[in-house]
Amino acid sequence: MIRRWAILFVALAISLFVGPTTVRAQSPSSTISGPNYGAGAGTAGLTNSATQSESPYSGSVPGKLVPGVLQLSLQDALDRGLKQNLGLLLSNESIRSARGERWTQLSKLLPNVTTQSSVVSSQIDLATLGISLPGIPSVVGPFSYFDSRAYMTQTLFDWKAINTTRSATESVESTKYTYKDARDVVILAVGFTYLQAVASEARIETADAQVKTAEALHNQASDQFKAGTSPAIDDLRARVELQTRQQQLIAARNDFAIQKLTLARVIGLAPGQQFELTDKSLYQPFEGITMEEALNRAYASRSDYQAALASKRAAEFSHRAAVAGYFPTLGFSGDYGAAGNHPATSSHGVFDVRGTLTIPIFLGGSVKGDVLKADAQLQQARERLENLRGQIDADVRTALFNLESSAQQVTVAESNVGLAEEALTQSRDRFVAGVTDTVEVVQAQQAVASAHENYISSLYSFNYAKISLARALGLAEEGVKEYFKGK
Repeated sequence: MIRRWAILFVALAISLFVGPTTVRAQSPSSTISGPNYGAGAGTAGLTNSATQSESPYSGSVPGKLVPGVLQLSLQDALDRGLKQNLGLLLSNESIRSARGERWTQLSKLLPNVTTQSSVVSSQIDLATLGISLPGIPSVVGPFSYFDSRAYMTQTLFDWKAINTTRSATESVESTKYTYKDARDVVILAVGFTYLQAVASEARIETADAQVKTAEALHNQASDQFKAGTSPAIDDLRARVELQTRQQQLIAARNDFAIQKLTLARVIGLAPGQQFELTDKSLYQPFEGITMEEALNRAYASRSDYQAALASKRAAEFSHRAAVAGYFPTLGFSGDYGAAGNHPATSSHGVFDVRGTLTIPIFLGGSVKGDVLKADAQLQQARERLENLRGQIDADVRTALFNLESSAQQVTVAESNVGLAEEALTQSRDRFVAGVTDTVEVVQAQQAVASAHENYISSLYSFNYAKISLARALGLAEEGVKEYFKGK
C-alpha cells in the first residue's frame, strides 16, 4: 500500500516539473506500393527539363574524391547518377513526406491516449465572485487537491477522415511512381551529358587531325612559294586555313572541358575529380520495334503515367472526403484516474465516459467550398492524365522517328567521310603536281571537316535517340543495358 502511494507521489512530482505527458498509440505503417517529364527524343526535350540550370536533375550531391584519374564508362556514369543526382534524392525525400502526411491523416482515426497529472494549491476570495453570505468567511483556503488521469479519444465513424486517409495513401503511391520516373529522368540526363562529352572529345580528335593536315598543306605551300613554283597567295591561304583549324581545336578543347564539368555535376563526382571517358565509340545497330508494340509497352511501364493515375485516385478520395463534410460523426472519449486532497491520505478513483454524435446543420458554406475545390482538383487530375496519355504517344512516335532518321544519317555520314577524305587526298596530289592551287585543297579540307562533324552529330543523335526511346517506353534503366550492350 505504501509502495503504491509512493509511486503515485513520484508521478505527481514528475508531472509538476515536466508538464503533461502525451502518448499517441499508432499502428505500424502499412507497406504501400511520382517529376512529370516529357521524353522528347531531341535535344530540345532535355533543354526544357533536365539540362536547365534551375532543374534539380542538373545538380547532385558530390561524392568523395577518388585518387588518380577515374575511368568512367557510360554504365558507371549512370550508376553514379542514380546514387548522387539531386533530383532523384529530392524525389526520394518526397516519399517520406507523403508517408508523414498519411500518418497525420491516419492519426485522426486511431486512438489518442494522453496522461495528465496536476497538484493544485489555491485560496479564493468569494467577494471577487460576488458571493457574500452571513457567517461565511469571504476568504476560503488555502486548500489543495490533486488529479491524475489517463484520457482516451477514439473516432468511431468519420467518413471524411476515412476518405482523407485513403487519399493520402494514394498520394504515397503517386510519389513512389514519381520516384521511379525520376530514375528514368536521371538516365536521360546522364546519357545526354555523357554522349555530349563523348561527341566533344571526338571533335577534339577531328580538329587535331585537321590541324595536322593544315600544317602539312602549309608546309607544302611554303616550300613551293620559296621555290618559286607557287604564288604567295597560296602560302597565305594555307596559313589562314592552318590558323582557322587551330582556333577550332582550342574551342573544341574548351567545350570538352565544360562538358566534363557538366557531366561531373549531374553524376555527383567530387569537385576537381579527374576522369576519362572510356566509351569512345557508342555505335551499335538498333533492333526495330513496331509503333503499336512501343505504345502498349509505354502505357504499361511509364511510371509518370502510373503516378498520374494514383493522383487521380487521390483526388477522387479527396472529393469524397469533401462531400462527407455533410455527414454526421460519432466519437468516444473517456478518462480514468485518481483525485483527492492528498495522495497518501484521501484519494479515490474518478472517471468520465461519453459518446458524442455530431450532426452538421449549418457550417456557413465551408463544406460547399471544400466540395467545389475538390471537384476542381479532381477535374484537373483527369485532364493531366489525358494530357499525359497524349504526351506519351507523342514521345514514343518522336523517339522512333528520330531513331530511324538518325540511323540513316549515320550510314550516309560515314560514307561521306570516306569520300571527302579521298577527295582531299586527290586535291593534295594535284596541288603537289602543280595542277591546281590551294583553293581546291582548302575547300577539300573544309569538306572533310564538315563530313566528320556531320558524322559525330549523327552518331550522337542516334545514341541519344535510343536513350530517349528507352525513356519514352518507361524502361530507361533496362533499355540502356539492352541498347548499349558491351559498352
